[in-house]
Amino acid sequence: MTITAPKDTNPLATIMAGAKAGGARGPAPVHLWNPPFCGDIDIEIRRDGSWWHEGRPIRRAGMAQLFASILLYEGGEYFLVTPAEKVRIRVEDCPFLVTDMDVEQKGEPSTQAITLHTSLGEVVTIDPEHPLCCEAKTEPHPTVVIRSGLTALLSRAVYYRLAELAQAESDADDAALGVWSGGQFFALL
Repeated sequence: MTITAPKDTNPLATIMAGAKAGGARGPAPVHLWNPPFCGDIDIEIRRDGSWWHEGRPIRRAGMAQLFASILLYEGGEYFLVTPAEKVRIRVEDCPFLVTDMDVEQKGEPSTQAITLHTSLGEVVTIDPEHPLCCEAKTEPHPTVVIRSGLTALLSRAVYYRLAELAQAESDADDAALGVWSGGQFFALL
């Protein structure tokens, strides 16, 4: 772990104390805080949504949820932020993983709402504020914006469930296949 904070402070302990002070009321207002950068900390979020500290998994879901509540994406990098400190962490792909979904059908497909659930308890409905994006890499890479530039990778099971809902955007032969949610069409590839 590389930390540039003064020797008499422990950034991980300070972050935990600062985050706990905010309580379990959802994400902290990290966009309002501008603490000094204290260095890198050996925390990594892996592609499967698991959190690791110094090469060992963080097994307590509450601890990972606490850290996720103070996560900030800025300048292409990820940080854990409190009003007093800011430390950089590594993220292998996306910081969140979508593990479940609900579909609320209100009549026409264009009026349905698709709600996604992450492994850390974040819940969003696919809509213009939380868009679904499906990049074509070596395989589909479906993501959704959770909050403030933080994205979630859709698990394979959730992506397949979305694919079952797919329909053509229009009657044209070259129409994109995708899903409707929040009054908008989102292409699935």
